[in-house]
This record gives sequence, structure tokens and C-alpha cells, in this order.
Amino acid sequence: MEKTVLVEISARHVHLSQADLETLFGVGYELTPKKMLSQPGQFACEERVTIVGPKRELANVSILGPVRDKTQVELSLTDARTIGVSAPIRESGDVAKSAPCKLIGPAGEIELAEGVIAAKRHVHMTPADAENYGVKDGQIVSVAVNTENRSLTFGDVVIRVSPKYALAMHIDTDEANAAAVPGSCTGIILD
Repeated sequence: MEKTVLVEISARHVHLSQADLETLFGVGYELTPKKMLSQPGQFACEERVTIVGPKRELANVSILGPVRDKTQVELSLTDARTIGVSAPIRESGDVAKSAPCKLIGPAGEIELAEGVIAAKRHVHMTPADAENYGVKDGQIVSVAVNTENRSLTFGDVVIRVSPKYALAMHIDTDEANAAAVPGSCTGIILD
């Protein structure tokens, strides 16, 4: 059986804690959903922030909702180098001792001592998907992407299993450009 998966591009974005959201946008502020994403309950927001590093800034960066326990900034390695930070490649949520930055919103700004990562490429799936594909949470696999003139096999892809997920692989813009992914495509999980 071919283990196919939708491959989606996850562009630079920010996840905010409620406290940081209120610092940036005002007390009691709530995120405004703009577009639902492939993962259940996740959405792109109308709100945007500016990410500031030692060298440059990235303006008009998307916020993804809902709010989280801890603020996290996800950049491609190119974005991180552009603003002058050294972002480690990590799974989402693993921000301890990651890169710092400043976030600027319409009502205030915050200095993050840590929180900037380059997300480790990953496949979200439900427990039923994992059983069907014969993989388990935390397993590292390769995923082949067949695109015109730039087919590529991505190694070091982590399987993330939860009943809250929908089957999809996420790569950043650097990885998508390397494989000439046209917005999204289909990949094949290899053993």
C-alpha cells in the first residue's frame, strides 16, 4: 500500500500566549479567525505582527490561533538568518533555549528571550492513520515528493500522532522551494 500524504507549506508565523496577545493588541483582546487551516481547530488570523532581530525585521507576519500556553515564532532558516538569529530546528512547542526576538503589535511590544525555531518537518496523523500506515508517534521517516524537475526525498521527518490531528505533512518555505512544491502536493511516506 502506498502511504500518501498531503504536503503543505507552513510559511513564517507566530503562535501567541494570551498574556503576550494582550501586550501586543490590548487587554482582553481575542484573535480574529481569517481562514481555517487543515489541522482541526487551527486558524490563520486577521492580526499580524512585526518580528525584529538584531539585523532586520519581518513585517506583517501571520498569527495562527488559537492562543497557546507559550509564545512561539516559526521561521525558515533563511528568515532567521535574514533577521540575524540562529533558530534551532525543533518540534513545535520545544522552545527552551531557542533564539530570541522582539515582537511588535499595534498596542505594544515584547522581548522574547527564547521562542524562535525552525520547525522540524513533520507529518500530522490520527491514531487510525498511524495504525493504517504502520508508524508510531515520534518515529522518523522519509517522504518522497515528486514535483516537476525538482523531485526530492525529505529525510528526518517526524511522525506526530494525536486524535486532534488531520493527515498532512508540513514543510517550511525553504524546503518547499527546494522541491518546487506548488502550494501543496502529495508525498509518499517511505520506511
